[in-house]
Amino acid sequence: MVALSNVRFGKTNDDVRVVQKALIARGHSIPDGATGTFGVQTKAAYRAEQLAQGFKGADADGIPGCTSLTNLGRQAGFTVDCTGATAPGTDGRLTVRQVTYHDPDDDSGEAAMRRYARTACELTGMDPRFGVPALVTITRRESAYNAPKQRVNTWDSNARGPIVSDGHRQNCSRGATQCIPSTFAAYHQANTATTPYDVVADMCATINYVRDRYHVNRSGSNFAARVQQADPLRPPHGY
Repeated sequence: MVALSNVRFGKTNDDVRVVQKALIARGHSIPDGATGTFGVQTKAAYRAEQLAQGFKGADADGIPGCTSLTNLGRQAGFTVDCTGATAPGTDGRLTVRQVTYHDPDDDSGEAAMRRYARTACELTGMDPRFGVPALVTITRRESAYNAPKQRVNTWDSNARGPIVSDGHRQNCSRGATQCIPSTFAAYHQANTATTPYDVVADMCATINYVRDRYHVNRSGSNFAARVQQADPLRPPHGY
């Protein structure tokens, strides 16, 4: 059985892999193959499937719905659980208790950060022309582009609270952009991972945070101007 709630843009799991295999079997192109990660290629393939099923206009948006996924499942031999699915774009806030601390060991390096940033911009509706360079600059300064030894800060003033499942104190800053769990929870993007170690989820939370805290506009055209840490032309500054 495939859970509709698991087959969302930015998610990585076995249900996505099942759907990707079904799309490929139906003749839709996913150049990277069935990776288990729902990215741009999978969205395009799913839109092609929706069109093939007769969906038109805004209904063929590449986002799985109960009807289209059930139809695909009938073709591919899997059933679909449509309960518990959250509509894209709805409020994704978590409680701190819902934050998890598993590190999926996402890629590091500047090129990877650009790739993750484009996905985060798509999920949050930010123009990648502005969002990508701003987020990449933040990750360079905060975590050396998500370097494995830079993903958790155990020495600054936030490093307090009980020890959690990753072996560090709860309030430590984590992830590529160094979110503390309470900020990550408050600004969590719907349908993204619940761990700040997930780069896309971490970046989405950062975008939502700077929009609220620093009044960055929806397009992100003033991201670097409002947030010094995102501006490569100015010295680093906490945000």
